[in-house]
Amino acid sequence: MKYYPKLAGERVYLSPMSLDDAERYTAWLNELSTTRFLTLASAQTTLQGERETLAAMSKEHNYAIVERSKDELIGNCGFFDIDRIHRSAEVGIFIGEEAFRGKGFGSEALRLLCDYGFNVLNFRSVHLRTYDYNRRAVASYLKAGFKEAGRLRLAHFYGGSYHDILLMDLLAEEFGPSALPGIPS
Repeated sequence: MKYYPKLAGERVYLSPMSLDDAERYTAWLNELSTTRFLTLASAQTTLQGERETLAAMSKEHNYAIVERSKDELIGNCGFFDIDRIHRSAEVGIFIGEEAFRGKGFGSEALRLLCDYGFNVLNFRSVHLRTYDYNRRAVASYLKAGFKEAGRLRLAHFYGGSYHDILLMDLLAEEFGPSALPGIPS
């Protein structure tokens, strides 16, 4: 088995990342249809570079998103810029496999990740950034419980025009009861 369920939901589970997936990530991260919603649209991702990135990411709280019924990698998510003093972190997520976008897999993965962040890692808040034109992601983040906390107006150039960067956050007390096994409700 290539993946190991760390956090299991109904349709997805989060697994430690596998370096064997570097080729798949490299393909996804060179598709403009994927990266236009990430900070990587203007970047070039090489296989060697992605191997190094995955090796570094796998040492922290970053996870493969795996569709349960087929054990198929569909994306990843994780925490970065973790602040242990203020108990906060930024969250990042992407669904690389086009067929799984807009179907609730990302929202479910994000809920699993936030549950873990609040109830195991003891975060007080998590936040993220996205672009105003990434409507599908904004809907997913709202569905997962995030609220708009602010925006950086016209701070991102893409597709011939400037766009707002949306700042969204979620507080532990807004999250609700944990769905993780062994966590008292």
